[in-house]
Amino acid sequence: MSAVETINVEVAYALPDRQVILPVNVETGTTIGGAIVQSGIMMQFPELDIEHSDVGIFGKAAAMTTVLSEGDRVEIYRPLIADPKEVRRKRAAEGKKTRKGGSTDKG
Repeated sequence: MSAVETINVEVAYALPDRQVILPVNVETGTTIGGAIVQSGIMMQFPELDIEHSDVGIFGKAAAMTTVLSEGDRVEIYRPLIADPKEVRRKRAAEGKKTRKGGSTDKG
């Protein structure tokens, strides 16, 4: 019998007021999805819907089927609360209003 090779990875999830990073020792060839399940993070965050969550490794989006390497940090992302395009439009509109109201003609 040969020994099973393992790697060390981390599984991370953050809420606005709490962040958890769990070290996990997994078999070589384990996927992101497998590491998340093995980490037990869903017990700490029962509201976490892994089937519909975006995930990544060190801030780069990845699929649940991505095979992990030694030292990888799996990140589970929360859904966006606001539409980024809408936020940019709102900021741009507020900026234009401020410039128009704040400028003075010295003509």
